[in-house]
Amino acid sequence: MDPALNPFKPGSGLRPPVLEGRDREREEFDLLVARSKAGNYDRGMVLSGLRGVGKTTLLNTLAEHAERQGWLAINIEARPNEAGIAAVRTRLGYELAVGLRRFSRKHQLHKVIDDLVSLARGFTLGVGLGPAKIELALGGRAASGDIDLDLEELVEAISDVMGKKGAAFGLFIDEMQDLDPDLLGALLAVQHRASQREWPFFVIGAGLPSLPAVLADSRSYAERQFSYRTIGPLSPADAADALRVPVEAHGGAFTPDALEIVVEASGGYPYFLQEFGKAIWHTAPASPFDIEDAHLAVEEGRRALDDGFFPSRWTRATDRERRYLRAIAETGEPTPRSGKVAAAMGVATTAVSDVRDSAIKKGLVWSPEHGRIAFTVPGMADFIRRQPTA
Repeated sequence: MDPALNPFKPGSGLRPPVLEGRDREREEFDLLVARSKAGNYDRGMVLSGLRGVGKTTLLNTLAEHAERQGWLAINIEARPNEAGIAAVRTRLGYELAVGLRRFSRKHQLHKVIDDLVSLARGFTLGVGLGPAKIELALGGRAASGDIDLDLEELVEAISDVMGKKGAAFGLFIDEMQDLDPDLLGALLAVQHRASQREWPFFVIGAGLPSLPAVLADSRSYAERQFSYRTIGPLSPADAADALRVPVEAHGGAFTPDALEIVVEASGGYPYFLQEFGKAIWHTAPASPFDIEDAHLAVEEGRRALDDGFFPSRWTRATDRERRYLRAIAETGEPTPRSGKVAAAMGVATTAVSDVRDSAIKKGLVWSPEHGRIAFTVPGMADFIRRQPTA
């Protein structure tokens, strides 16, 4: 098959050739946008799920739709470390300034938007430098260094302009569980205030399965503040369409048995589908793709996953964290109890609480319920079992 025509694109946030199985989330967001145009403001949305299920792609799709419908749509990605705190706050101010200028060109609001851009710059300096004594446009508004007050002032000013234009301000946040606690708390507080005062401001977030719990821990009212959607693997029918439709669009085809083999191997995870789809296009000498082509593609796709997708998590773990992750894998259970994992390591449960916490902070594992632990990456246990022991 011609490699230049290969429609599959495995990668973080890369748009697949077809977005299957996410109609409910897209329809719900379409309704949110339509209601906002009528001045009937609803809740924001939170998308949570394991890595590789397509949350980032879906989030980007929603943001693009919002912008086409006249929203001011701002995208940021949170980071988990200390250096990321200032970087994310600076990025927020920068993306706001860029987005406001784009909105200004589209709606011919230069003077009003110029004032908002100055406000966004002031916010960036204020939250980045703390209560620095700096003179800014608009008398230093949104630049006190108090992130709660500054963010509320900034959002209120932007929302006022958006409301008059029948538009809305949407903040789309990827890896939302990694926001620093102060910024996260401030965002939840201003979203809450926006709902109370009917400002056209919406936080649309995506993150790991732990995200709803992180939000609830930050602000108790967060559980009522969003429409929560769990993004899981695709159904077999949707997974089959994610492979079949782009192949047929380029003149190729699967035999039924070959398609079933690849779908089953993927587990319905969109990232794996892209990896296996890319592999079968690369390895098959001709169309239609048959059983032999499917088995070879799964083998090549798994090698690609073992070379890139899984090691990027494994290599970030310390030696002690790796022993802990291996103990989870060796239980053979998807969500083993913490005590069973500790027993596999030959220690008491309390002796691994610190390494459990550090692995959670790195996004390697999460706790689906009290006393249980699970990987954030599908297939991680199998990958670990394939690795040689030290």
